[in-house]
Amino acid sequence: MAASLLLRNACRNRSLLQGLGTNGSLPLAAARTIVLKPVKSDERPGESHDDRNARLQRPQSPHLTIYSFQLTSALSITHRFTGLALTGYITALGLGALAMPHDATHYLTMLEGLSAPTLIALKFTMAYPFAYHTVNGVRHLFWDMGKFLTIKEVYTTGYTMLAVSGVLAGVLTAL
Repeated sequence: MAASLLLRNACRNRSLLQGLGTNGSLPLAAARTIVLKPVKSDERPGESHDDRNARLQRPQSPHLTIYSFQLTSALSITHRFTGLALTGYITALGLGALAMPHDATHYLTMLEGLSAPTLIALKFTMAYPFAYHTVNGVRHLFWDMGKFLTIKEVYTTGYTMLAVSGVLAGVLTAL
């Protein structure tokens, strides 16, 4: 009973867990008592969070500007943005189909009147997020299977994914 009360008020460490007796009792020397006492808050009215941290000489948290460029983080952020772009495309096309006064053939006829470079740029803008998100999704599926997880393989598959998604976007643009 005394051992269970002691456990409620003690910090456990490895020596405590290793010091269990044969009958499950705890040695008194293996535990220490923690005393909590109320302390008045040091907040000042009207003081901002940053001002308080400066007054208390607390270090500022690291910012994105101190980190060096990493391919993995750039690819991850781009994967999220291409997902958002695809969602935006589908939403705009779906709502446009509901709200526009004409049917799709009218708008396709308007697109045929665009110059070739403009049409190619428009098609590539639609195709690249799809290609990138799809190929990078396949890369993530390989990771889920436990493949290509070393740093060298992650970078190799990253560069390969960029090349394949560019080629796939080019093929989709040419259709």
